[in-house]
Amino acid sequence: MEYGFTTAAYVVASVLFILSLGGLSGQESAKRAIWYGIVGMGLAVVATLFGPGAGNWLLSLIMIAIGGTGGWLVAKRVQMTEMPQLVAAMHSLVGLAAVFVGFNAQIELSRVLRLRAEGFEAELTGFAALLAHKTAPEIAMLKIEVFLGIFIGAVTFTGSVVAFGKLAGRVDGKPKKLPGGHMLNAGALALSLLIGVLYFTGVGPAVFWLILVTLLAFFIGYHLIMGIGGADMPVVVSMLNSYSGWAAAMIGFTLSNDLLIVTGALVGSSGAILSYIMCKAMNRNFVSVILGGFGGETGPAAEIEGEQIAIDADGVASALNEADSVVIVPGYGMAVAQAQGAVSELTRKLRAAGKTVRFAIHPVAGRLPGHMNVLLAEAKVPYDIVLEMDEINEDFPSTDVVIIIGSNDIVNPAAQDDPNSPIAGMPVLEVWRAKQVFVSKRGQGTGYSGIENPLFFKENTRMFYGDAKDSINKLLPMID
Repeated sequence: MEYGFTTAAYVVASVLFILSLGGLSGQESAKRAIWYGIVGMGLAVVATLFGPGAGNWLLSLIMIAIGGTGGWLVAKRVQMTEMPQLVAAMHSLVGLAAVFVGFNAQIELSRVLRLRAEGFEAELTGFAALLAHKTAPEIAMLKIEVFLGIFIGAVTFTGSVVAFGKLAGRVDGKPKKLPGGHMLNAGALALSLLIGVLYFTGVGPAVFWLILVTLLAFFIGYHLIMGIGGADMPVVVSMLNSYSGWAAAMIGFTLSNDLLIVTGALVGSSGAILSYIMCKAMNRNFVSVILGGFGGETGPAAEIEGEQIAIDADGVASALNEADSVVIVPGYGMAVAQAQGAVSELTRKLRAAGKTVRFAIHPVAGRLPGHMNVLLAEAKVPYDIVLEMDEINEDFPSTDVVIIIGSNDIVNPAAQDDPNSPIAGMPVLEVWRAKQVFVSKRGQGTGYSGIENPLFFKENTRMFYGDAKDSINKLLPMID
């Protein structure tokens, strides 16, 4: 009866997770999709607690209470600007869980094999009893699952910790590698494979080999992500999401948990697909990104002529009042300044004045896939005026005014004009083709990725310096 209930609950939860993932593709269905996910996860937890082999009720309830309280507090305190680093932190927890489950499975397996050899097999309960009924081929497969789960989980853990540090500004966003670069990663991977062979063949203590491969995987995760620059961090976040999914799937195989296998595969495959789509949007090679920028160094970037010309709020407001069509390009600077509310109000006033206002969203704007879409939805910006890069790029020549709020790489003409630029070949929003361009920016820095932008020096561009929220708020009384 317990097994039947658990199986049925897992099937329903799997369907709900699939519906949740599918519903997140549209703003109208996203809220319903979130509830699908919440109900599915709640059902999964209940089914696991009441399923076969469940026990330690008090400890389980204490852990659920601690985790639930921690999640609630984090969700209440974390700002939308901190969502990318929160996602990276959550990925690290999944990876660490995979490592712990793998070690626990190996310890239990060693105990089961010892007790089975001594004739005490009947005394085993729970997960140990499940292991006791496995045949030799099944045990060999279990060891493969344990090894892969620990390896992928460890890479995910340290990689996600480094990604968190880079996104939070606690670690330098520039790519850094130890002497030896990719050879170090390749050597660590080769040594991990050798350790895997020793582990599978039973040479020496199994836990010792798992500890060694965990340390190597920790290094690989750290060194891989340290070697990836800030411009590629949105891809890194979705890539680590994929890693965490495959780690969860390995946990599912180890624990014979069908739901974990299904959900892990969903997360792993969707994260990999998203990473690939984002790499295409950035004209990056997927393998190049996940290997930490493999592909060689570029030559010196082209020199930029001209100077950045500043403009005040009166000048920007005057141009907006005279314009018929306006395109707003949001970036991470909008998120940092929490300016989405002011931008939404500016949009409302411009539209009330009879002007055509649209938003141009680059696939990798911000530091998380869909980051800008979420912020604009939070600020109640109408979804039908939020357009993707491919939908709006051809319209810039007929646009009167473009306002860029905290973006750099995604509007950088060097991607098309300078073959030595780090972002050469990356599809960008061609805002410089508009009649007038205003860039809301704190100062003259090169931004998170450290790449200079020739757009800021063009004749039709003016720099609207200052905090994005304050700058937009200065415009609001002047719009008529």
